[in-house]
Amino acid sequence: MATRSGHKTIFAAIAANLAIAITKFIAASITGSSAMLSEAIHSVVDTGNELVLLYGIHRSKRPADENHPFGYGQELYFWTLIVAILIFAIGGGMSVYEGISHIQHPSPIEDPTWNYVVLGLAIVFEGFSWTVALKEFLPSKGTQSFWQAVRISKDPTIFTVLFEDSAALLGLVVALFGVFLGHWLNNPYLDGTASIIIGVILAIVAILLAREARGLLVGEGASSTTIKQIRSLVCTDPAVKGVLRVLTLYFGPEEILLNLELQFDQALTAEEVAGTIERLEATIFGHYPRIKHIFIEAKSLFSHRQPKK
Repeated sequence: MATRSGHKTIFAAIAANLAIAITKFIAASITGSSAMLSEAIHSVVDTGNELVLLYGIHRSKRPADENHPFGYGQELYFWTLIVAILIFAIGGGMSVYEGISHIQHPSPIEDPTWNYVVLGLAIVFEGFSWTVALKEFLPSKGTQSFWQAVRISKDPTIFTVLFEDSAALLGLVVALFGVFLGHWLNNPYLDGTASIIIGVILAIVAILLAREARGLLVGEGASSTTIKQIRSLVCTDPAVKGVLRVLTLYFGPEEILLNLELQFDQALTAEEVAGTIERLEATIFGHYPRIKHIFIEAKSLFSHRQPKK
């Protein structure tokens, strides 16, 4: 399930986006800035997205039942996909529409002071939220590149908020330049253009999130490094003569199913094989807490030593 750090990241983002949305709407109503209105809509969408993620976390924690014997962990991935759709349709779509509308019916910004004040405060708040998300993401990154870490990560709560906050900061910078250049050059079309650019940024982020959510929903296994480590660990048991196949599947950020196809020593009795399986399960559970389910198939047991009388 989603980690506590994921909750911390989401709550920080909700607090920042809610405060920013209110100030942006006030500034947009006073100045009539299209870019500012797009940014206000963006903040509302981000706030709603974080609430959707919290709902997804809540749903994913439901216990296993007869219809879902492995639990509901993957439901978190579904709601991450919903977030991506909301960012694309509402955030990106509304921003592009507002920008086009402003270009068709331009209105100059009389006094951009409020815009500068609100955008400056928004950059501070979004920067705080972004810093929290980045600090939670970096420990899982290790020595990998940013994109490698995102691809490998199975907890969408952290990188989703990080993507959103990154888009928000870029959008704020674009809005700031749009307002400044539009007022300085007395060109209201630049304000509308900034709104369209913000919409494009949101659409790109939404596509990236949708791609990651799709991979998680389809079913992703553990990393090749983890699989190699499991193979090595299993092979250290003297009763195991070979590891024929290792299959893994994530059912949530903290829940992995492991299926092993092993070749045991042919001299073992059925009781000894059963004891070996129990020993292997205990060893694997001890080394990999995320592995919650283990299924072991015994292959090539052509003959068993009969128990002594």
